[in-house]
Amino acid sequence: MTTTPDPSGPAPSHPSLGERLRTGFGLLGPRHRRHTLTAEQADALTLPIGDDGVVVGVNSEGQPAVLGVNRPTAYDMVLIGGLWTAQVMALRSAATGARVAVETGRPQAWMQMVHAMGGGQNGLSVYDVGRVPPQGASAGTPVLVVRDCGMRPPRGRVVSGPWQSVLTLLPYLSPVAPRLLRQARLAGIQRVSPDEAAELGRTMGLSRTEVESLPALPDGVTLWCTDRDRQYVLTQPTDAEIGLLGTPRRMD
Repeated sequence: MTTTPDPSGPAPSHPSLGERLRTGFGLLGPRHRRHTLTAEQADALTLPIGDDGVVVGVNSEGQPAVLGVNRPTAYDMVLIGGLWTAQVMALRSAATGARVAVETGRPQAWMQMVHAMGGGQNGLSVYDVGRVPPQGASAGTPVLVVRDCGMRPPRGRVVSGPWQSVLTLLPYLSPVAPRLLRQARLAGIQRVSPDEAAELGRTMGLSRTEVESLPALPDGVTLWCTDRDRQYVLTQPTDAEIGLLGTPRRMD
């Protein structure tokens, strides 16, 4: 027969902390106030969240310059510059989890990177011009296509799309450059001749100061341009990048 405890009687005693420890139940936790915030305090909380993407160097203020290469929308980039910078961007894009597909007429220039990074789905793959297959880009496996096809790159079979960005490398300003620059959402310019600088100034609406600076840019410095922003960026290689690619250079 069971009995119901009298609710008006004395409250049942609970074992003390010491008793619980002796019987194997309970742990002696920290004896301090809980870490809690009021709603008003939570509103004042800020977190140092920066840009997400590929760190291509430092800007004129010494702050990291970050390119958001992996995007859910189509993103075209043009670099009028040297192979060294394009290869550093490929390395750093792969470090963020992107697969890199290179379309090139000089595959031997990329073989050292292929051996270092590994080929296939998890590394860097090199294809002849016009032979890049569909890459199957997705949010989980973003892709960067690097087009290293000389002065007059043909229209690519594989174009930019969701989670697949395209970087076209031009060694110099060529007749196809204006069309590519109009299509691009980001353009990088390294050291060029005064005539090329003047032409780029007209095509891209650069200031006189920017045009005059282009023929004198040091190795490793790129003027990155969007519709609304201009930044001079110095790409500083890591020891591993120097071992693989050498020091910054405009010419190859």
